[in-house]
Amino acid sequence: MSSAELMETSKIPPLKVDKLSVNRSGRLVLEDVCLTINRGEFVGLVGPNGGGKTTLLLTILGLLKHRKGNIELYGNTRPSSSVLRKLGWVSQHASNIPKNIKLTVRELVQLGTLNTSNMLWPFSSEQNEQVDQAIELAGLKPVENRNISKLSGGQRQRAVIARVLASKAEFILLDEPLVGIDRDSRNALLKFLDNLCHEAQKTILMISHDIAAIQQASHRMVFLEEKIRYDGAADCFPDLADLANLRGIKSVHDSNYSDNTLYQLEDMGEE
Repeated sequence: MSSAELMETSKIPPLKVDKLSVNRSGRLVLEDVCLTINRGEFVGLVGPNGGGKTTLLLTILGLLKHRKGNIELYGNTRPSSSVLRKLGWVSQHASNIPKNIKLTVRELVQLGTLNTSNMLWPFSSEQNEQVDQAIELAGLKPVENRNISKLSGGQRQRAVIARVLASKAEFILLDEPLVGIDRDSRNALLKFLDNLCHEAQKTILMISHDIAAIQQASHRMVFLEEKIRYDGAADCFPDLADLANLRGIKSVHDSNYSDNTLYQLEDMGEE
């Protein structure tokens, strides 16, 4: 591929979602969602419980079917296996590895290099190089031979992300990686993710309920509650009052609202 072709290919966004609607258990969870994520972006996906955040990620990964709309991954509506290998998924419970499983950090990261063509032992020099690079990027070199169960919560999160990095994933989707880790580990993890975008040219879409943390770390924030209510720069994210307006939530202390609500309830009672 020529340099001009490489340049043109680099302009294709990892993700383009157009008018996506998804039902789950007969209920509309996502409606007319439009979202484009460009290479190298760190996008924070926030919103209330049940707002559709995890549903969106699972639909992007092809694990849920959508009712209407289109999803393009690197310009492909029907991505090949080589395109799908560019995606790395870290679920909310990925770091909850049972204590009875004896697995070192290095062994866990090595699992990220396995595919149907290289399942036989021993690991190749290329696989070992991928593992070394991923461990280095995650800052886990001092603990690479330590059992996973002996790590802190933040270190375990780094380890499962390193496993994805070892797979050569370019677009990393994370579901609530900040849950269960302390403040210092949270800050270190967010800095690590930011470095992945700037220094390793990775693209990140991350779900979190911690709006304050996401606002400090991400390049862009998306607020999702069935529809996208906000999509823009993290430092321009709405304050609580504006966010309530975007969500259609009215103050219960507003006397007019209280009166209207009372009338509506009376009308419902008459029916």
